[in-house]
Amino acid sequence: MELSHDDVRRILEIVDASEHLQDLELVYGGFRLHVQRGGPGSMASAGRAPAFVPAPKHTGVSVTHPEPAKHVAEPALGQGEIAIRAPMLGTFYRSSAPGEPPFVETGQRVHADDTVCLIEVMKLFNSINAGVDGVVKQILVENGSMIEFQQMIIVIATNQ
Repeated sequence: MELSHDDVRRILEIVDASEHLQDLELVYGGFRLHVQRGGPGSMASAGRAPAFVPAPKHTGVSVTHPEPAKHVAEPALGQGEIAIRAPMLGTFYRSSAPGEPPFVETGQRVHADDTVCLIEVMKLFNSINAGVDGVVKQILVENGSMIEFQQMIIVIATNQ
C-alpha cells in the first residue's frame, strides 16, 4: 500500500494545524516524507512564496521514493562565502521553464531577495532566494538533478 497525494495533503494539514510541531519525517514502505517549518534558507524566512502555487504554512516539504542521491564532497567555503542549502528534497531547476534563461550565473551579483533556483516537490515549484547580497561563486548542482535536504547547491561570496 502506498500513500496517495490526498494522504500527503492531509498529513500536511495536520502539521499546519499544530502549533508545536516544527519538523516531521515519515517513512512508510518505500516512501519518505519530510516536513520542516521555518529555518535558514526556507521560503518563510526568505519571505517568498513558491513560484507557481500558493504557499502553505509549512516551509519545506520533501517527498521521495528512495533512490540514494550521489554524495559528492562539498567544497570548503572561503572567507566571506556562504552556502545556499536545499531546504527540501526535490528536483533542482536553474530556470523557470525549459528554454528560459537561468535565474543566476556564476559571477553574477545577487541580492538577498533574488530567486536563485526552483526546487520541485510533487509538482509544486518552490522558489529559493539568495538570502544574502553577494556574488555567485559556484553552482554545485546540474539542472534537473535530484537534490537532498540540506545539500549545498550554490556558493555566494558576500565580501565582493
